[in-house]
Amino acid sequence: MFNLIMGLDWPWIWTVGIFIVDNLIRVIAVFVVPRNRRPTSGMAWLMAIFLLPIPGLLLFLVIGSNHLPKARVEKQDAINQMVAELAQREGQALVTDADSLPPGIESAVRLGSSLGAQPMLRGNSASICIDYGISLERMAAAIREAKEYVHVEFYILVHDETTDVVFQAMREAAARGVKVRVLLDHISAKRNPGEKRTARSLTDMGAEWAYLLPVRPLKGQYQRPDLRNHRKLLVVDGTVGFMGSQNLVDSSYNKPSNRRRGLHWKDLMVRVEGPIVLGLEAVFQGDWYLETGELLAHLAESDFESDRPGALDCQIVPSGPGYAGENNLQVFVALLYAAQRRISITSPYFVPDGSIMNALRAATARGVEVELFVSETGDQAVVYHAQRSYYDELLRAGVRIWMYRPPYILHSKHFTIDDSVAVVGSSNMDQRSFGLNMEISMVVHGEGFVRELDEVIDYYRANSRELTAEEWKRQPLPAQLLDGLARLTSALQ
Repeated sequence: MFNLIMGLDWPWIWTVGIFIVDNLIRVIAVFVVPRNRRPTSGMAWLMAIFLLPIPGLLLFLVIGSNHLPKARVEKQDAINQMVAELAQREGQALVTDADSLPPGIESAVRLGSSLGAQPMLRGNSASICIDYGISLERMAAAIREAKEYVHVEFYILVHDETTDVVFQAMREAAARGVKVRVLLDHISAKRNPGEKRTARSLTDMGAEWAYLLPVRPLKGQYQRPDLRNHRKLLVVDGTVGFMGSQNLVDSSYNKPSNRRRGLHWKDLMVRVEGPIVLGLEAVFQGDWYLETGELLAHLAESDFESDRPGALDCQIVPSGPGYAGENNLQVFVALLYAAQRRISITSPYFVPDGSIMNALRAATARGVEVELFVSETGDQAVVYHAQRSYYDELLRAGVRIWMYRPPYILHSKHFTIDDSVAVVGSSNMDQRSFGLNMEISMVVHGEGFVRELDEVIDYYRANSRELTAEEWKRQPLPAQLLDGLARLTSALQ
């Protein structure tokens, strides 16, 4: 055999070797790739590896697993246990009686509590802001009132002309002795203009700060590089909190391509007071512990028994690879099935999995009115086309699709169930938010809050146009093919 091989020309040896390696990769992939993976994701990965074995294998090795390093998982388990013990300590004084909730909502709340170690808490107030500049001013105003600490956590956090009002407020707070702690996502910091200025500003003001999910192998910091912490939250003294979809950056994201197109982001932030701030604080402290190893004491010292500023029931649902299940997906699906009259969804990146699509089809089949608000234009080509691939299916199911007019990217993330339940937060309805990103969502039970959110939805509708089935049927074939290809690649997780 050796003499036979040596008698061949080297081009033939290389050809035979590549043929053997290619097919060996394909065979091994059939047994390895589908394990503990969604069928759609497994099929997409197999197709990629079968078409391009070596590049497909290399890509799979880099982003084929969403498991966090063991040390991170252990820290996440520790913070989850601490939150669960705190909720048990507080007992029924703060926890909403689940039996008082509407049918179907009760089971979704119990599910969220089980998955995220966060109960639904009563006695809260919340107000919505959709004006980008005013939202930043409100956060700055809250920081200026801080007496003990300010906790800031954003997926994108940049010191620019627009966000200077918040940075100045943090600087003033730190100067008067308030502890300022800041978390920002590492990869997003590298991808967005202003990284050095932002780092210098945080350091100069005396803030304690750290990157979320840093990818720095030489420093022993590495996990799948496209796992991101996508949360946006602010907590002041454990009494006032902000959460939602808005990043701490100019509404153009300071990118030349966005400015050339005139694109600006439309977002929604919620200011909360009451016991639910404890839930936001728990999420921040968990992430702070993950990145710095420091376990803060504020949770153990908190006492909200004497301060219940409102009548809203709220539940924080953190999610991400650090949890055993896809918390946000499971809670979202449970709530969609609980709808009896209407569902209104706003999601900039709507690439649903089968369970979401089944829940929406079931809703329209039982007479529930379903509407979806998305952007008419997109900022991420692959996600934009993957989203469009679902429009035909949605329209045939009876879902009304409203497209927010350019030059705005409708970046808000929320949905409403009937007249008393809503969900707001950082989570999109796409497979990345369900399986890869660390997200934070808040379930709110209260007719007043839903009415306020309905006013926002009316504003969206007035600035959108409805996509009809007749218009969609006229889509050119190349566009349909591109949408289908993007849908396939979106499953590579």
